Amino acid sequence: MAISKLEKSAWHPYFDNVSKILDGKRAEVEVASLKIGAQIEAEWLPLLGIVYDPKDDIVEIVLEGLDHLIYKPREVYVDQEVVELSSMEVIDADGVRQIIKL
Repeated sequence: MAISKLEKSAWHPYFDNVSKILDGKRAEVEVASLKIGAQIEAEWLPLLGIVYDPKDDIVEIVLEGLDHLIYKPREVYVDQEVVELSSMEVIDADGVRQIIKL
């Protein structure tokens, strides 16, 4: 698998495309920081979409029964083969890592 960093200008179109491809797949959301350790927020729920709102500077991961918001993201990394995305990591302004496994 190849891990790559996405430039901020690519977030909005990238997440729009990923949402169409991954609709209905299952995802796990893990939140990790030195302060709280690693915490699983959602375990393998159906994924409804991932969006970046540049106006409010928020990444939103919408799962069945859960709306996970990441405020002021500063970095996005994706782990993918040619067309298959296996995970992504979003680091917010406080350095908290949100890991989304697919």
